[in-house]
Amino acid sequence: MLVLFTDFGVRDPYVGQIKARLGAAAPGVAVIDLLHDVPDFNAHAGAHLLDALAREFPAGSVFLCVVDPGVGGPRDGLVMEADGRWYVGPDNGLLAVVGARAATARYWRIDWLPERLSASFHGRDLFAPVAAALAVGPFPEAKLADIAAPTVQFDAADLPRVVYLDHYGNAWTGLRGGLLGPAETLEVKGKTLARRAVFHEAAKGEAFWYVNSVGLVEIAVNRGSAAAALDLHVGDLVRVGRPAGGLH
Repeated sequence: MLVLFTDFGVRDPYVGQIKARLGAAAPGVAVIDLLHDVPDFNAHAGAHLLDALAREFPAGSVFLCVVDPGVGGPRDGLVMEADGRWYVGPDNGLLAVVGARAATARYWRIDWLPERLSASFHGRDLFAPVAAALAVGPFPEAKLADIAAPTVQFDAADLPRVVYLDHYGNAWTGLRGGLLGPAETLEVKGKTLARRAVFHEAAKGEAFWYVNSVGLVEIAVNRGSAAAALDLHVGDLVRVGRPAGGLH
């Protein structure tokens, strides 16, 4: 299984070009569109989203991850095996949170260069062929060099910021819900939000936070847009607090 995780969006031809390359190099392998609306150019937000979303996929899955504002520059291409799943993408921190939180992780630098390599589209010309090779086997040893760790590494701690806005206007954060208790509040843009277990518990139009289906703390408005109601944007800071103990 090949899984696509990019900031390409779906209006432009880039996803189709990636799929064409994968289809030619890995015929018959399922290609899953996981997310093509990772916040533009934002490898840090993408790293936390990837960690949350990848856990639903079985061992052996190959993730082609492209959020690559440094394409054409000195950053390397990276292959990572983490807890039995494979990841291919730029060495810019995009894979770092998955690797740092994995029980086991191994890394390789992509040393191979294809005959055709666009300076601006390594996702199609470099990463896609390597991901396809991993999906169909054998392991492309000649294209890779073992390395101890990625060049760019982000802190694996939770990220107390908005990392994604879905089309409903719900704001995903980089906080894992399992680390927060039911009595804790969330402060964002000067508003203090209580926790609700599900949307049904909130009054119509009420802003609240809950733990979403991939385990992240999410800010929502029942039957409304939290992004519009609270003027939320990717990167906005959130703070966790307790009713009796203040914010921290």
